[in-house]
Amino acid sequence: MSMAASQLRSDLPPRMVVMGVTGSGKTTVGEALARAIHATYVEGDKLHPGANIAKMSAGIPLDDADRWPWLAKVGGTLRLQPAPVIVGCSALKRAYRDFITEQARAPVLFIYLDGSRELISRRMSERTGHFMPTGLLDSQFATLEVPGKDENAIAVAIDAPLEKIVADITSRFEERPS
Repeated sequence: MSMAASQLRSDLPPRMVVMGVTGSGKTTVGEALARAIHATYVEGDKLHPGANIAKMSAGIPLDDADRWPWLAKVGGTLRLQPAPVIVGCSALKRAYRDFITEQARAPVLFIYLDGSRELISRRMSERTGHFMPTGLLDSQFATLEVPGKDENAIAVAIDAPLEKIVADITSRFEERPS
């Protein structure tokens, strides 16, 4: 590992969640970020119980009762996986982010993928093989509570090429207070 890569690795937050509404690019960005920083990426959709997948596939938004067990699995994954670890998870509400952090039993950096409804809708209409229908995008935006300045979170614009988004995220690691 090069000296620069070794230095970056020491600056990494050990537990991260790539968050945002459906279609914002959590998997794409999370996987690319994991490759760039030599972290483990865990697809949060795979932590959903089958009933949640069936509900969303049918175009029915999840409610909090559906989400809490899934969020507990997300937090547990962050706690149990060797660091650094990244999980893709919508984490739309502050209460969800607080709960994930509580379940992780350690600080979690939330990387909020920020994009317009129009951009995300277009991306969703172009993707194939995903269970989440475009019709649920409005409910996701209605539920979204953008992370506040007092949260352990960074926001990155998703209207750039993937390499630029990843570079923006990694440059922001160095700006965070220790």
